[in-house]
Amino acid sequence: MSARSDDQRAQARPIPAASIAVFREGRVLIARRGRAPNAGLYSLPGGAIEAGETAREAALRELGEEVGVEAEIVAFIEPVALGPYLIAAFVGRWRRGEARVSPEASDFAWIDPAAIADYPTTPGLAAIVAKAAALERGST
Repeated sequence: MSARSDDQRAQARPIPAASIAVFREGRVLIARRGRAPNAGLYSLPGGAIEAGETAREAALRELGEEVGVEAEIVAFIEPVALGPYLIAAFVGRWRRGEARVSPEASDFAWIDPAAIADYPTTPGLAAIVAKAAALERGST
């Protein structure tokens, strides 16, 4: 029998989350996190998957809640481990809505994917954006 309690095992499990790299006219949408974790760093819109929700549904819901944009998902990038989260990262194409700030996103930018190094970002974001850009180009 393990010495770890059920609470300890639960804390050791990753928190399921989803994010989305949305493209519009060749530019990708990044948002500066307004809250912890990683407040002040740019990342993709996203957040925790709620009970009964798929990763795709969570990515689209979080996109709307955080920055007010709607998109269609065109590809899955890969799972990303970041802190306590295991994030299902997707590629999307902008459908409607103009990006805005919110408590979760204190700023946003539509950027050329090659310019990601110009922004303070969450760990590994440059590689995810590069993969997303390649997938987005390949899905047109």
